[in-house]
Parts: sequence; C-alpha cells; structure tokens
Amino acid sequence: MQNGYYTTTGAMVTQFNRLDVISNNLANVNTVGFKRDDVVIGDFKRIFQETQEELPIKNHTTEGAKYLNATIDRVPQVSEQYVQFNQGSVKPTGNSLDFALQRENAFFLVETPQGLALTKDGSFVLNNEGVLTTKEGYPVLPATYFQNNTYINVDESSTFSVDKAGNIYSANIAEGLAEGEDPIGKFFIAQVDDIKALTKEGDGLYRFDNVEEIKDLQDANVVAQGFLEMSNVNPVREMVGLIEAQRMVEMYQKVMTTHMNDVNNDAISKLAAKA
Repeated sequence: MQNGYYTTTGAMVTQFNRLDVISNNLANVNTVGFKRDDVVIGDFKRIFQETQEELPIKNHTTEGAKYLNATIDRVPQVSEQYVQFNQGSVKPTGNSLDFALQRENAFFLVETPQGLALTKDGSFVLNNEGVLTTKEGYPVLPATYFQNNTYINVDESSTFSVDKAGNIYSANIAEGLAEGEDPIGKFFIAQVDDIKALTKEGDGLYRFDNVEEIKDLQDANVVAQGFLEMSNVNPVREMVGLIEAQRMVEMYQKVMTTHMNDVNNDAISKLAAKA
C-alpha cells in the first residue's frame, strides 16, 4: 500500500473543505451581520487520542490504538470549525427600521417556525399586521415576550425611535420619556452564557440549546437606530487564504501524480527485472 499516496489524498480533501469555508465567507462579505467561519486543522492521530476512551467499539480502545498505522494517522484533518463573533463595521443607513448591536455577544431574539433563535441582522420590516419582523418574516421579540407572548407592534402611520438600551418610544417622545409616559416596547437584547455554543443556521440565525442560557441585557446601551452591523469578513484575508489553499491543492496533486506515474512505474520495472 502506498501510504504517501493516501496521506496526500487526505490532505487534499482537507484543503477542499477549507476552500468551502473560505468561499462561503467571501460569498457573504456584504451580508448584514454575517460572522466568518474558520477551521482548525490537525492530524487524525491527535484527534483519535483525545476521543479514544469515549469510543464504544472494542477495537477503538487504548490497546487497539497500538496497531494503528502511524503514517496514515498523520493525515491532516479539519478537527474543528468555529465562528468568529468579533464585531463587524457599523454602517449608517438612515432607515428607522435598521438597528445595529454594538457588542459582539449581544443578539436580537426572534421567533421562527422551528423555535426561538438569535440574529445579528437588524434590517427589520413591518408586516401587514404592523408587527416588527426580520426580512424573512420572523417576529422580533420584546423584553416582555416570556411574560405575555406578545410581539412588537408599531403604528405604520407614525414614526418611532429607539434609545441605546432598546426602549421603543412613540414619535412625540423621541427625545426620551415624558413625565408620566411609558415606552411602547423594548427589544429583548439577548446575551448567551457561552457564545461558542451557538449553532449557525441559514438566514443569519443562531440556535441555542437551552432558553435558560439566554438573558436579557437591561441597560446595555448597545442599540444604534439607523445603522446596520456589516459582515466581519475581511476580503483581503480571505483571498490570501483562498490562494494558499489552492496552491496546497496543486502541490498535493503533483505529489499524487508522482506516486501514480513515477513511483509505480519504477516499482513495476524493478520487480519485473528481478522476476
């Protein structure tokens, strides 16, 4: 068996997976609130050593590991894919229905057909019932949602303003609360205990395991009305990574060709000569 050939093949597949991640980042460079993905590449032997005690198959025990092929197990693998939640640039839009959260671990809470989710995309709209929703139609939830299961309703015939804490005011009290007045609502500004535990989905959504892990930031002062948080993807960085991955693939391809053509031919001719 040509260990070098199979090692190179595995390394090429790893670079293909890396290319997929980089391509997705570049495709979302202008997506509002998008957070870039990245990968950690390690060899299979290290990954196996970290998990072998948990594997249920008898042969995948510590004793069985002694018989693993050390050469094949050095094949590079994508050991982890993660999301970078660092803050993206904030862009002014002048639209009163656009909102940016100026804190990397703060999210809007929305309701989807699959359950509650978090989002950084603050480009909201009003539906036919005057409910504030995402562009996909998911209601944006208020701070009182868990008490009364209501949504944020806005009168389309009037303007409204939102302060930095997420309090929503009617047009005639845009500068703040007048004496004896109450705000018409407040955004649920969500923060999670462990931001790395969030699972990325489509439409700029993030899923979480337990609603008890979500808490409402009462006075965070992170909401900016008339602004949007843009993607945190750096196009130059992604292009450098893309070129690097492509060159790695080309290098592995040349090694595979050498194994198939030169090494095999040399082995066959020598074996034939000895025969």
